Amino acid sequence: MTGPDPTPSAIALKFDVGWHEAEDTHHWELFLEDADGRPVMVETGEGEHPVEVRGEFAVGRPAGVPEGSPGDVALAVNLSPLPLQPGTRYTWRVAVDGESQTDWSLGFTIRPLPEPEG
Repeated sequence: MTGPDPTPSAIALKFDVGWHEAEDTHHWELFLEDADGRPVMVETGEGEHPVEVRGEFAVGRPAGVPEGSPGDVALAVNLSPLPLQPGTRYTWRVAVDGESQTDWSLGFTIRPLPEPEG
């Protein structure tokens, strides 16, 4: 849970990379979706756009590492405050090389606004 006021946040990602996928460049994408699975749109200086982050990574095969050993990549994505609707559930979904699985997501809820006093 977070909010209800927009606050900076961060997402930590860890990609496990098999031996046969090392040395290749992999493209990753992170999408923010609403409770119905639709992209969350925000107003920018260039109009309305979905909240998405993209990047690439590669894992080498260091000398001395036995053949078949897996590798991994850890990334942190820092986010500016997002104007999200209080009392609403959202999900971050990740895709790698165009593939996404149901367990490659993380949901969170924006706290509702406090009830007015009096």
